[in-house]
Formats: sequence, structure tokens, C-alpha cells
Amino acid sequence: MDEIEEHTNPKLKDIAYNWVNSSVFLFYLQVFCFIAIVLGGCYNLYEHRYMGKPDVEVPGNTLYTPQYK
Repeated sequence: MDEIEEHTNPKLKDIAYNWVNSSVFLFYLQVFCFIAIVLGGCYNLYEHRYMGKPDVEVPGNTLYTPQYK
């Protein structure tokens, strides 16, 4: 009976008139967006992670105890 009403009255499928179905849809849409943002952030942090201490050549005259020639 409800299926026949939905075909005859298109307002029943509209998001503004059918709050039960639209709220479920919006809830799952929010959950999907939240998970997508969290996974995207984790992936971005993984791609730009700290790779370790670089091997930098420091001139002797700029050390804490400078070494001059």
C-alpha cells in the first residue's frame, strides 16, 4: 500500500517531506564524510612523515666551540 502511495504522491520521496528516510540518508552521509576526512588526514600525515635526522655538513667556525684555522 505504501509503495502505491509513493508512486502517486512524489512528495513522499522528497527530502523535505519524508524526514525518516532523509535523516537516515543524512546520517550515513555524515558518517561516510567523517571517515573519508579522517582517512585522508591519516594518509596525508603518512606521506609527509618525518624521515629522520638529515646528515648536514656544519662548518667548523659555526660550532658551539668554534674551530678556526
